Amino acid sequence: MQTKIEKISPLSALAVNNIEEVSQNGVDFLSFREKLSFANISRVDKRVEWKGARIAIKSALECISLPYPGFFKDEHGKSHPMDGYGYVSLTHTKGIAAAIFHKDMPVGIDLDFVREKVVRLGPKFLDPSEIAFLDNDPVLHTIAWSAKESIFKCQGKRGISLKNNILLEPFTLNDSVIIGKVYQSDFSDHHYQVRVDREKDIVLTYTIW
Repeated sequence: MQTKIEKISPLSALAVNNIEEVSQNGVDFLSFREKLSFANISRVDKRVEWKGARIAIKSALECISLPYPGFFKDEHGKSHPMDGYGYVSLTHTKGIAAAIFHKDMPVGIDLDFVREKVVRLGPKFLDPSEIAFLDNDPVLHTIAWSAKESIFKCQGKRGISLKNNILLEPFTLNDSVIIGKVYQSDFSDHHYQVRVDREKDIVLTYTIW
């Protein structure tokens, strides 16, 4: 997926970057707390992915003229700005990192490569009604997985099951927006819209408003 920085609205932006391209970038912009976290990551590949995601959110913030405040994770593993202003979601997969920010609304973003095995794993994260319309298509299954991950990250609480608490409305490969909801939980019938951006064998999804 090509590197890009996109202003979604005056309140929101996202960025996608090639991790290898930014691997030599410095980390002076990180907060002291983040620098400690970065130093404690022992695996080289994980360090590069972690840094790539922070560079992505920095680029997204610059797109809407906001400074980088530093970020921390809460008890649910969700990232928050250290200045308490706005909402963020980060993601990375092999070689690519992405981030999204919104000043006023919770957000979720996810990146995945299309793989054949996702069809076999379908029953673990899909409702039977979803399996029926995905038709053993690995691309559709990957989009479904990624969309559910974006919704999961947006709602921001542990204990939500992709299979049992997130339900997607039927969609096709031609759809650029997917509708889903969190149900049978403390967040019952909370509806989400998820944008789909597909390039070759990579799927990017993120929540919109």
